Amino acid sequence: MKKVILGSLTILALSMSFSCRDTVDKAKSATEEAGAALEEAGEDLKEAGKDLEEAGEDAMDAAKEASENAMEAAEDAAESVKEAGENTMDAAKKAGDDVKKAANDAADKAAKKANEIEKVVKN
Repeated sequence: MKKVILGSLTILALSMSFSCRDTVDKAKSATEEAGAALEEAGEDLKEAGKDLEEAGEDAMDAAKEASENAMEAAEDAAESVKEAGENTMDAAKKAGDDVKKAANDAADKAAKKANEIEKVVKN
C-alpha cells in the first residue's frame, strides 16, 4: 500500500510539474503575444500621428492658398474700384465740357438773336 501511495504521489508530482511547465510556457507565449500587440499598436499610433501631421500640413497649405486668393481678389476689387472712379471722373469731365459747350452755344445764339433784335429795332 505504501508503494501505491508513493507511486500515486510521484505521478501527482510529475503531472503538477508538467502542468506548471505548460502554464509557464502559456504565460510566456501570452506575454510575447501581448508585447507584439503593443508593438503593433505603437506602430499604428505612430502611423496615425504621421497621417494627422500630413492632414495638418494640408490644412495649413489650403488656408495659405485661400488667404493668397483672397488677397488677389481684394487687389482686383481695389483696381476695379480705381478704374471705375477714373471712368466716372472722365465721364464727369466730359459731361462738364458738354454742358460748357452747350452753355456757350446758347450764349452765342442769345447774343445773335439780341443783335438781330437790335437791328430790327433800329430799322
